[in-house]
Amino acid sequence: MPIKPHFIIYTILCLFITASCTSVKNLVSKDLEEEDFIIGKLYEDELVKETPYIPPTVKPNAPGETITKDKAFEEVRKGGKNAQLYEAIAPWIGVPYKYGGTTKQGVDCSAFVGHIYKDAFGVTLHRVARDIQKDVQLIGKNQLREGDILFFVNSNNKVSHVGIYLHDDMFVHASTSNGVSISSLNNSYWKKHFFRGGKRK
Repeated sequence: MPIKPHFIIYTILCLFITASCTSVKNLVSKDLEEEDFIIGKLYEDELVKETPYIPPTVKPNAPGETITKDKAFEEVRKGGKNAQLYEAIAPWIGVPYKYGGTTKQGVDCSAFVGHIYKDAFGVTLHRVARDIQKDVQLIGKNQLREGDILFFVNSNNKVSHVGIYLHDDMFVHASTSNGVSISSLNNSYWKKHFFRGGKRK
C-alpha cells in the first residue's frame, strides 16, 4: 500500500514542531540559568580576608599564646545579656564557611543567622540574606541592640551578607575567611559595607 503524500508531510511537520519546541525549551532554560547566574553574582557574598578579631579585654596566659575563636567568643559572652542567644551561638563557633552550607560541616552567613534565630528566638527567617530584610524592621546603626541582624552590601551595592549584633560594636557571623567567629563593626571593610540593622517584628 503506497504511503500518501499528505501523511509524509504531516509526519515531517510533527517532527519539525517537536524539534522546534525542544529547541525553544532549551533556549529558555539556558536563558533562565544565565539569568540566575547573573543575579547570583550580583548578590554574591564576597571573600573578606580579615584577621580574626580579638576583644581588647582578652589577654594571653603566656607570651606567644594564640587566642582561639572560642576564647574570644567566651570573652564577648561575658558582656552579653541574652544567655539564650549565646547558648545558641556557642556550638557554631569555628564552623567553616561554605557557600550554600547549612550544617556544622560548613555554613553560609544566612543559614547561620537562620539557625540562631530559630534556636534562640523561635523565629523562622528567609533563607537568603537579601530576603531576610522582609522579616525585620530596618533600623540605623545607633539603634542596634543585642540580637539584632546586621545587613552588609557587596561591591555591587547589593545586600549579600548578614550577621548578628552582640554588643560594643561586635557581631557574630559566618565569615568567608574565618568561618563562624566574632568581628568588629570598626573593621574597615565592615564599616564601609554596613547597610542597616534589622530588629525582630
